[in-house]
Amino acid sequence: MNTSPEIGLSINTGGFTTNYHDRGEGAPVLLLHGSGPGVSAWANWRLVIPHLAENFRVIAPDIVGFGFTERPDNISYDMDTWLKHALDFLDAMEIEQAHVIGNSFGGSLAVALAIRAPQRVSRLALMGSVGLEFELTEGLDLTWGYTPSIENMRRLLDLFAYDRSLVSDELAQLRYEASIRPGVQESYAAMFPAPRQDGIRKICSAEADVKNIEHETLIIHGRDDRVIPVSVSEHLFRCIKNSQLHIFGNCGHWTQIEHNRRFNQLVNDFLLEAG
Repeated sequence: MNTSPEIGLSINTGGFTTNYHDRGEGAPVLLLHGSGPGVSAWANWRLVIPHLAENFRVIAPDIVGFGFTERPDNISYDMDTWLKHALDFLDAMEIEQAHVIGNSFGGSLAVALAIRAPQRVSRLALMGSVGLEFELTEGLDLTWGYTPSIENMRRLLDLFAYDRSLVSDELAQLRYEASIRPGVQESYAAMFPAPRQDGIRKICSAEADVKNIEHETLIIHGRDDRVIPVSVSEHLFRCIKNSQLHIFGNCGHWTQIEHNRRFNQLVNDFLLEAG
């Protein structure tokens, strides 16, 4: 029996089974994880879920192609697929509207949700987010081009964290093992093949559409992020009229881990303002 904390509950979403976590009570908050190799909702949000669950109902699915969600044969990994999955998941959970928090790739999905299904989104929070096109960084190229080995995983984790003490051999081993589960690397390699600038383009939204977002939006980024440059969040801030931008110094791509207490408080207060 697999007792991994990454495995939560299961629900049918549009013809396949989605693995998700569901904690707390109150206004629903949908957490959308990033696209690092071996990622899952739990790996991404494990330090956030317990805190937000004190005031909200927190739901965190493994987006199709990642984690422990079923991988249908012949699925096309693109924004239309991921958007449909997010909406099918909300429908299956019988949630009409949720606050949406997106990290990195998940932030791009959150932005697309706010544009294409604005009635399903209450408040929007973006962390280290994609969303508008930018020039491919070496960090993102290495992330999307990952091939499984402990050495490659360690190199990536060193890129993600400003504070290298957060990157232990144990963590690298755990994330490596997650990246070699059956079917994981095959899905991952199919998502963002070279040329990877095209991969950025296919998950980003048009600037004109971003400028039409009406939702109250919290934007958070690490100043020293080597995967998604802070300039992306600055661009999002200039485009989304009802937005606020918080930049953490001495912080890489892992704001929710490296500055966990302050991140949780910032997001909690922002969502509580919605009433």
